[in-house]
Amino acid sequence: MLLTGGGSGGHITPVTTIASEIKNRDNSNQIIYIGQKNDKLSYILKDNKNIDSIFFIYAGKFRRYHSEGLKQIFDLATIYKNIRDLFLIIIGLFQSYIIIRKCKPDVLFTRGGYISVPVAIAAKLNRVPFITHDSDSIASLTNRILAPYAKFNAVSVDSEEYPYSDLKKIITGIPISSNFKYVDEKLKNIYRTELNIPINSKVILIIGGGLGSVIINESFLNIANKLINDIPEIWIIHIVGLNNFEKMKKDYLKNVGSLDRIKVFGFIDDVYKYSGAADLIITRAGATNIAEFSTQGKECIIVPSPFLTGGHQVKNANYLLKNEAAIILDEKDIVEEEYFYNKIIELMQDQNLRDKISKNILKLSNTTATTKIVDLILSIKK
Repeated sequence: MLLTGGGSGGHITPVTTIASEIKNRDNSNQIIYIGQKNDKLSYILKDNKNIDSIFFIYAGKFRRYHSEGLKQIFDLATIYKNIRDLFLIIIGLFQSYIIIRKCKPDVLFTRGGYISVPVAIAAKLNRVPFITHDSDSIASLTNRILAPYAKFNAVSVDSEEYPYSDLKKIITGIPISSNFKYVDEKLKNIYRTELNIPINSKVILIIGGGLGSVIINESFLNIANKLINDIPEIWIIHIVGLNNFEKMKKDYLKNVGSLDRIKVFGFIDDVYKYSGAADLIITRAGATNIAEFSTQGKECIIVPSPFLTGGHQVKNANYLLKNEAAIILDEKDIVEEEYFYNKIIELMQDQNLRDKISKNILKLSNTTATTKIVDLILSIKK
């Protein structure tokens, strides 16, 4: 079986979950992964015991920025990159065709990202059936291109915005690791003990996606010293992104003076422990992270990225807001230090509000997605 997906942690980590479930069903199943050359998060899969073979190909994307409007059409840098990446897609198509011709997979599951285009087209040319998956409440451009040729179009929620045939659209949810489960007080304390965090602490986790978020990093850094001074029992866990790690660690030492109650990471594999130990999570509106934290019943401040294609993070955030399942802040809100600080304090001190958010976000969780997707994959295996 062939798996693909990349470009973000939200595309790659579900691949590991799917691979694990396939192997659990039958360890003799052979799993191949095709990823993108120079993908900064590809190392997540390199030592994965459930992946038998890994290949990397060239891939390119069509750049569209949700908040830029028409002006991006005339931006020379964007035009150049789109033309360049068209050639990378063609190269990746030839590479994928050769790999698939050699390995002869029975089925392809594509998790998303622009890596999926050359791989899925090559699969179609080799008569290998494939399944697409959308984690957001709107279809990605990649999957809209591939959908007519797919055997099934798996989707995360029951949304009318998916332009798929009802005969092929299957509502599955978002596959997440089985390590993510509802966190009660007992389990939260177990995680804190394992992470050497005092049980009676007030813990805030900041995570801006697999590659980090500069604006979230810097906005929180600006109020970190005040939080440390005003809340003696506070502990801060900040996952800043691999490229931001060295700078952010130095900035914390400069601004706060000590890392005694601060843990700074570039990227971690066991997010579930740190999120499980947290009282409050500040995060982007990536669908996979939302699914993971929903399953844990975690109180979140969500800061959607306004720039991503189709505004899908904004729509994800609006879905949570509609269900009163999170506090939603715009980027302009968090750069206002006093406002951002007060929102954090308000949520940390209002136990009733936190309980309400935890209860509502838990209602949105779905723990059957991995099983449903693997059932689909195995159903069309030759």
